[in-house]
Amino acid sequence: MSTTTTPTPAPKVNRIGLNVIDYRGGKTTLCAGCGHNAISERIIDAMFEMGVKPERVAKLSGIGCSSKTPAYFMSRSHSFNSVHGRMPSVATGAILANRDLHAIGVSGDGDTASIGMGQFVHLMRRNLPMIYIIEDNGVYGLTKGQFSATADLGSKLKTGVINDLPPVDTCALAISLGATFVGRSFSGDKKQLHSMLKAAIAHRGTVMLDVISPCVTFNDHDGSTKSYKYMKDHEEPIQDISFVPSFEDITVEYDPGTTVEVTMHDGSSLRLRKLEDSFDPTDRIKAVQRLSEAHAKGEVLTGVFYINTQTPSFVDLLNMTDKPLATLPESVTRPSREVLEQVMEELR
Repeated sequence: MSTTTTPTPAPKVNRIGLNVIDYRGGKTTLCAGCGHNAISERIIDAMFEMGVKPERVAKLSGIGCSSKTPAYFMSRSHSFNSVHGRMPSVATGAILANRDLHAIGVSGDGDTASIGMGQFVHLMRRNLPMIYIIEDNGVYGLTKGQFSATADLGSKLKTGVINDLPPVDTCALAISLGATFVGRSFSGDKKQLHSMLKAAIAHRGTVMLDVISPCVTFNDHDGSTKSYKYMKDHEEPIQDISFVPSFEDITVEYDPGTTVEVTMHDGSSLRLRKLEDSFDPTDRIKAVQRLSEAHAKGEVLTGVFYINTQTPSFVDLLNMTDKPLATLPESVTRPSREVLEQVMEELR
């Protein structure tokens, strides 16, 4: 009597020959059910499917629960955990030193919209080529759940305290300041967030994604406007999103006149099937207006609000050399004594 065994299938590899394990990080120490963990999983999937080399990625963060999450994806990548609210400065220096890096910054609503607001403002206006993700739960999770600056007016803490201050809308702010790819998603919306992250990887400029990520410990109760239940009941997607990388030949059929297709810098296509006839993600003014209208109606809009692939990035504006500064020899980057003496003489 002979027996046959089914061979174990080889793990699926991406276009550069890596499998998804190569994109994973350490075991999470966040609370079970935290939305941040779902975001980490979507980053892993997007980087794997886009075939990004882990060693060419720089992960940057500040302080907070959100800023721990880079440890949970892409352990083979470069990583830097900065002081509270100062991640944009570190990201700017890293990208200017090595323009070939794929930079992804992970922040929180406290790290961005409170102590880090000044740095966030200048990062958005420069159009630095990086992905900036706000893991937004509306509370300070590391200091027992007080309201953050993105907490909605009228939302309630577990203790019964009502928030009486209006929220900072980081998406409207980012659009107004000059970011060239701005969107909002929900950590529980796997398909939408996955497509947005893949498009973000292909974009050459500042991508700002505000991802509502419920805090299961302090902000997932009745009365919270950033809980899983509230988001499922009040989320209003403004489009269906699909993304076709430049290295794939895929045709997606939509009804005529209902789809906006945006060609990305690398030739990829971001396809936005309208759920609202009046919404145009390339119209900066209308994007801010629609966000304002949604606040008045109590809606939580998700989707790509604004995209602009024509504005030059900060690296392009500085007319920097194509070769990364970090790879140039000292003989090129350090002025000689003769040059320094000439400069000093000119200043006398």
